[in-house]
Amino acid sequence: MSNLGKSRRKRKDKWGNRMALIGITFVVFSLAVIVTVKGASLKDKELEYQIREENLTAQRDKELERSKELEEYRIYVQTKQYIEEVAKQKLGLVNPDEILLKPKKKE
Repeated sequence: MSNLGKSRRKRKDKWGNRMALIGITFVVFSLAVIVTVKGASLKDKELEYQIREENLTAQRDKELERSKELEEYRIYVQTKQYIEEVAKQKLGLVNPDEILLKPKKKE
């Protein structure tokens, strides 16, 4: 009888070992699938962020160029040439040594 009890225990132990092995295999397989899926989603996010970074870099370059243009315009606005130009266009003023020629009206 003692041999019979030992063989049952061995069968239970073998069955338990197999179930543990199957459980561990399932857990490892599940982790592998999860890591693969998360890795793919991270690659998609990385691509999205690269595109966003390129767009922001291009936008920054445009703004730097615009800033340079505005700085040049600010300097130009402070010149005598600009002041004379605005006086002529908007106020209709002329320099004392200038002669205005007006076209004759057609009758």
